[in-house]
Amino acid sequence: MNLFTKKGFDAFVKRLPGTSFVDQWDSHVAKVGDKVFTLLGEGDEARIVVKCSEESFEILTALEGVGQAPYFAKRKWVEIRASAPLSEEEVVHYLTRSYDLVAAGLTKKLRLELGITLPVV
Repeated sequence: MNLFTKKGFDAFVKRLPGTSFVDQWDSHVAKVGDKVFTLLGEGDEARIVVKCSEESFEILTALEGVGQAPYFAKRKWVEIRASAPLSEEEVVHYLTRSYDLVAAGLTKKLRLELGITLPVV
């Protein structure tokens, strides 16, 4: 599966409980409980935007092909370009982690309604 295509991106994201899609900001946006957790941009070079921890932000932005996400950077969001030196498994990890971080900010009631169980940390 190629996560940097709409078909691959959707196939992976649909597996996560309570997700929905909307096309906005010239991108294909995935939300959980109406909160953005990732988006796919398919311009000159495909890119995926995810939320990450402070530590991951520092590590990822040091890599070629990864940078602060425009309009999201203040909240520790990164833009991963298809050319970044990350394996598909690593991109899946960061997509899943972004989902977990955003879902954790939802109310307990909404998480229950959406069938979301967060990993024990």
